[in-house]
Amino acid sequence: MTFAIRAGALLAVLVLPLAAQVINDPAQAGPDYQVQGEYRGTLPGNKALGCQILAQGKGTFRAWFLTGGLPGDGWDASTPVGIDGTLTGETATFGRDGAWTAQWTAGRLSGKTDKGVAFGLAKVTRVSPTLGAKPPEGAVVLFDGTDTKAFSTARMDDQKRLLALSGPTTRDAWQNFRLHVEFWLPFNPTGRGQGRVNSGVYLQRRYELQVCDSFGNLTAKPRSGDTCGELYRSVPAAVNACLPPLCWQTYDIDFAAPRFDAAGTKTAPARLTVRLNGILIHDNIEVPGKTGSGQVEGPQPLPLYLQNHGSPVFFRNVWLVPAPPAEAPAK
Repeated sequence: MTFAIRAGALLAVLVLPLAAQVINDPAQAGPDYQVQGEYRGTLPGNKALGCQILAQGKGTFRAWFLTGGLPGDGWDASTPVGIDGTLTGETATFGRDGAWTAQWTAGRLSGKTDKGVAFGLAKVTRVSPTLGAKPPEGAVVLFDGTDTKAFSTARMDDQKRLLALSGPTTRDAWQNFRLHVEFWLPFNPTGRGQGRVNSGVYLQRRYELQVCDSFGNLTAKPRSGDTCGELYRSVPAAVNACLPPLCWQTYDIDFAAPRFDAAGTKTAPARLTVRLNGILIHDNIEVPGKTGSGQVEGPQPLPLYLQNHGSPVFFRNVWLVPAPPAEAPAK
């Protein structure tokens, strides 16, 4: 057996246990998925308290308590309190004596703060306000579940979902546009960081908005690529607005291409405004340059690419509205 073959065999052995955890059917996700999710309630004085419970595999969890509510919905961005938990039977127990403690049963979370203040939180399911958004007049419909004609490379499954694994790449290209994309992330509780789920939306095949399962990953390092919505390893998302996997999520993106003079010198950077699940995560930011494996910047437009990074991610309801060139800034 050659070294390459031995290395490949070893890699397969290492990857198989992880791959076995990737689930795309909520009915098959098991009890860990039932515990994972978002919870909301109040503390005395009617002060809102949010919680995100992240499943970490084999009945283990991390719960993050957020003052004011949930990310993008009340959380005051103060340092969250994180405690670990374990599922035994139909009850998950979090924390230890002298600190925050909580107990999960049947979709409810009850417990006490480190000051002994009692709380009760109920599970909530947030839905993006732009989910199912209809393409406006003048939009270019790229994928509506009918066919994949707008793409040079693409496949859909029997549920009319566009497969990231097929590396969808549009036939046409645009300079400035508004883009709506809906995506579905699988459940992979034993994964960590980008190893949990990984894909991306490449604008002009140059600039990647990260698509990954960063739900409940509130300790991800900026520019690590581990947060959904990050301009890949370039500009962090203002909020980790990722929802739990196994639900449809949305990107609404306004993109203005960089400008170049007649000699091909860049005179103004690309600009980007992004909402993830309706939450503003980039507000007219400057795009420093191409990201990751993106194509080199240039004056010519390039296609939209939905990244195949080995994860069974799905897309649907993809449409684009071409926009006129952005006005040059006043001198």
